[in-house]
Amino acid sequence: MTWHGVTTDPRLHIVTGKGGTGKTTVAASLATALAQEGQRVLLVETEERQGISQVLDVAPLGTQEEEVAAGLDGGQVWGLSIEAGAALVEYLRLFYRLGRAGDLLHKMGAIEFATTIAPGVRDVLIGGKIYESVRRTTAGRAPGRRSRSEDPPAYDAVVLDAPPTGRVGRFLDVTGQLADLARVGPIRHQADAIHQLLHSDTTLVHLVTLLEQLPVQETLDAVESLTSEGLQVGALIVNQARDAGVRASLDLVAEQAPDPARLAEQLESVGIRTSAAMISGLEQTAAEAVQRRDLEASLEDAVVAAGRPVLVLPHLPEGVGPDAVRRLAAELAAQGVASA
Repeated sequence: MTWHGVTTDPRLHIVTGKGGTGKTTVAASLATALAQEGQRVLLVETEERQGISQVLDVAPLGTQEEEVAAGLDGGQVWGLSIEAGAALVEYLRLFYRLGRAGDLLHKMGAIEFATTIAPGVRDVLIGGKIYESVRRTTAGRAPGRRSRSEDPPAYDAVVLDAPPTGRVGRFLDVTGQLADLARVGPIRHQADAIHQLLHSDTTLVHLVTLLEQLPVQETLDAVESLTSEGLQVGALIVNQARDAGVRASLDLVAEQAPDPARLAEQLESVGIRTSAAMISGLEQTAAEAVQRRDLEASLEDAVVAAGRPVLVLPHLPEGVGPDAVRRLAAELAAQGVASA
């Protein structure tokens, strides 16, 4: 499969970006685009912010998977909020057969204590739940049936709304975080399995940015850092880009400097009373808009120069919501995101 210029067969899509770039909206849009006819996509959040539920306008997500949206072509999008405490209880049940004792530890506050005093364990537990979601098969969904390697996956893709770029490196470095904490045992074994998944062709890390200096610089730094760690960077997604019509208008302004006398005449012809101060202010606004256009162009060139596929999503003045998610999903699909 070629995923927008990346020759691989990805099933885990990790979406990150500087805070404020719209990564949660992009993650929801990506999941919607990937949910083709007859397919199931799991959309996961890890920071307990309920950002996905707000974007999709659904009830707050819990620790049990539930359907939250329909894909563009009739597929299903399921949602999940991974909570470290619940993940640890599940882990204790699987590896130590604690059963109901795990729930008791949770009520006593022991789980919160453990995940706070050893934050590396928290990320391994969250990563373990993601690992299980990627590896689970349709047989694993049925009570009493064990998964087999030849069974089809429970989810055709898993999209992770990951921590921002400033923290995503540490979040993905599950083995390094446990180097001194757990050298052997089930936790270390789980960390190594997660590490292998994250560094395989199954996983792509997508970075969301705006055409602003700080987000672009953080994106470029993240590309270099993630690549050096052996993680496969997928697409660089430029969010909230200017409308093509606005760009064309700014190009025209840049090519033809405004004539103050003609501008005043045109405004007066439609009944707008002008003054020298007004005309001067309009000229200044036009000059600043052209400067902004030039800055965005240079930043876009820098993003392209990073050598990864670039996707561009428009600015939506109507704001964020289910309709906006579907529109952005259609933009992603048109740019080849869901093509085989």
